[in-house]
Amino acid sequence: MARGASSRQTAAGGREPAGGRPQAKRSTLDLDRVIHERLRLGIVSALAVNERLTFNDLKRLLQTTDGNLSVHARKLEDAQYIACDKTFDGRVPRTEYRLTAAGRRALEKYIAHMDAIIKAVRD
Repeated sequence: MARGASSRQTAAGGREPAGGRPQAKRSTLDLDRVIHERLRLGIVSALAVNERLTFNDLKRLLQTTDGNLSVHARKLEDAQYIACDKTFDGRVPRTEYRLTAAGRRALEKYIAHMDAIIKAVRD
């Protein structure tokens, strides 16, 4: 880089050219951060192959705690990737989750991006 020209470090560890314009290179930082977290990816993936799953089904399947599942499911709900339906079976509350159309599109985009990353690494 020429003397006097500046650059700054990006979050990916690369350099951003002077003038503040990031390079047009796609990186792993472009991944959907909502889905990319391990447990949230597990929730979305499980719901992609099951029309509906109860809270307890997801908890057993993903081997997690009530609190952890609840926090991550709420994040996915806030992003409108999953929908939550609460009903009662007699006096027992029943929480079921399903993948929304937006959630399915986000998962498909995420998988395509991961495929591209894997292909780039192998080439």
